[in-house]
Amino acid sequence: MKALVFAAGLGTRLKPLTDTMPKALVPVGGEPLLARVMHKLVAAGYDDIVINVHHFADQIRDYVAAQDSFGVKVSFSDETDLLRETGGGIRHAAPLLDGTEPFLVHNVDILSNLDLAWFRAQHRAGDLSTILVSDRPTQRYFLFDEAGLLVGWTNIATGEVRSPYPGIDPDCCTRLAFSGIHCIDPAIFPLMRDWPEKFSIVDFYLSVCRTHAVRAAVMPGLVLHDVGKLSELQLPLDL
Repeated sequence: MKALVFAAGLGTRLKPLTDTMPKALVPVGGEPLLARVMHKLVAAGYDDIVINVHHFADQIRDYVAAQDSFGVKVSFSDETDLLRETGGGIRHAAPLLDGTEPFLVHNVDILSNLDLAWFRAQHRAGDLSTILVSDRPTQRYFLFDEAGLLVGWTNIATGEVRSPYPGIDPDCCTRLAFSGIHCIDPAIFPLMRDWPEKFSIVDFYLSVCRTHAVRAAVMPGLVLHDVGKLSELQLPLDL
């Protein structure tokens, strides 16, 4: 099974640690974020893992080599020339991810108790993407209809609403926060062909959700930590 770990980010909110190391190697509970995510993926049966790299890319390559690639096949999607954001990062890794089965995308700074086997089982044949969401408080939410299909996005702080459905009422939708974890069908790659080199996966999903199913998955009892600030490195994590 294939997976893409997003490890290319600059980690600006974790400065000054990320002045000398990539966010992926910042330790949480004595273990780098990347190791925590890789161990979880490998334990769930993912044996063909792509890591995208940009910031201190050589440090990540050297670390993975020192771990004997965690016992699985590891490839690198090199973005040292340009940080392509989430959508562009997925498309750039297409030669390493394309195939006949869905692949997982997992942000390196997301730690959770997600049952990856359960999550993969939520992906329905014919759907373009299944995205892990929750009701955690935030300012930006995806909007879903009664069938759990993506229909829009909103920023509750500014009141902005984006949707391919004119006149959509956010109050009539289910509002859920994206986790940075999704299961994607390779059919996504042709749809990305005409997009610019650098683009957001949120923008992409909103552009295609009227014609292609992008479905919510909500795991009961989900515990999720987005490790984006120095204060969050001290959390007693057992994930």
